[in-house]
Amino acid sequence: MAKDEKIFGLPAEQGRWMFIVLGIIINLCLGSVYAWSVFKKPLEALFSIGATQSGFPFMVFLAFFALFVPLTGKPLDKFGPRRVSIVGGIIVGLGWILSTFASNITFLTITYGIVAGAGVGIVYGAPIAVAARWFPDKKGLAVGLTLLGFGLSALITAPLARKLIDTAGIGPLNTFGIFGIAFIIITVIFAFPMRFPTAGWTPAGWKPPQPASGVATGDFTASEMLKTSSAYGLWLCYIIGTTAGLMAIGISSACGVEVCKLDKVTCAGLVSVFAIFNGLGRPLFGWLTDKITPRNAAVLSFIIIGLASAAMLTAGEGTKVVYVASFCGFWLCLGGWLAIGPTATAGFFGLKNYPLNYGIIFSAYGLGAIIGGYIAGCAKDQFGSYTVAFKPTLILAIIGICIALTLLKPPKK
Repeated sequence: MAKDEKIFGLPAEQGRWMFIVLGIIINLCLGSVYAWSVFKKPLEALFSIGATQSGFPFMVFLAFFALFVPLTGKPLDKFGPRRVSIVGGIIVGLGWILSTFASNITFLTITYGIVAGAGVGIVYGAPIAVAARWFPDKKGLAVGLTLLGFGLSALITAPLARKLIDTAGIGPLNTFGIFGIAFIIITVIFAFPMRFPTAGWTPAGWKPPQPASGVATGDFTASEMLKTSSAYGLWLCYIIGTTAGLMAIGISSACGVEVCKLDKVTCAGLVSVFAIFNGLGRPLFGWLTDKITPRNAAVLSFIIIGLASAAMLTAGEGTKVVYVASFCGFWLCLGGWLAIGPTATAGFFGLKNYPLNYGIIFSAYGLGAIIGGYIAGCAKDQFGSYTVAFKPTLILAIIGICIALTLLKPPKK
């Protein structure tokens, strides 16, 4: 069973933790999309556009991100995580660099939204698959920790982007280029050591747990997975969780400025605070998914989303505490779904076909981005306030609880 596997000269049981560190660093680059709300107002002023249009690059980025995750499932198995990560990382950086030359929001939607979004989709599955295969005994925790970097990215990139945007001679477009160059260098360097374990390797002393009576065993192909109600329950819950979270992330800074009347520097700083919760949501909900089942972890996330939505319906000038607490909840739960989703997929449907299976489930993320962006844009452009956007997320949270309790359970034979 390849028990003598070595990683960086260490026994695999110890050395495998280095793959978590590599995944976190790569994800710090990929997750910079969560700093989009810092770019939103400067781009509206630069291109003379409204809230819906300024959300197009963000929505398209996340849609192409989700689209390319399943498309790279087979290449990941064929070429390995190192090559896939390097190719994807270069594409991510090129998308950001080309955005420097944008003359309008359509150009930016193509370079940032399509090119950079596709690049992130190519890279994204590699660190997750590496973590899941090296940690069959701690899948939820390992995947959650790996994705910590994605959630924490805005902690670094939001204030840095704000500083660069406000610097004379740089502005939002040149900031894209600076980030792009950095992302290529960092991703390529840290992708080199990435690899899967030798076939048959398991941690010393660990044995796969025996499934409960009536629960399907073995690995599901994509077609087999799509014949189960569990897959559709997970997919629908994933849509709801990401719709609320991505909507909130896309308007975090703008909502603080326009609804609560906070200054833009304060709001950019708060995005960094929210990013901490987004990052913590991954290992926290990964651990909860292992401990209390995906269904109960999902229900907990929807309760938090519902409470945050209800609180934001009361927000206005002077309600900074409500704003901060609510958006911490939204960001926490988005991070949570990016751990619940992959952990539940691996637990329900096995690891053999995991890259493709999770890619299919992950399409929910792209739909959530489009729905969430549309809700936010329409609320602002048609009703004059982002506050209206929290009515649909409250309703969706209630629906999510019902779906989770009904469908989110291990598939049966």
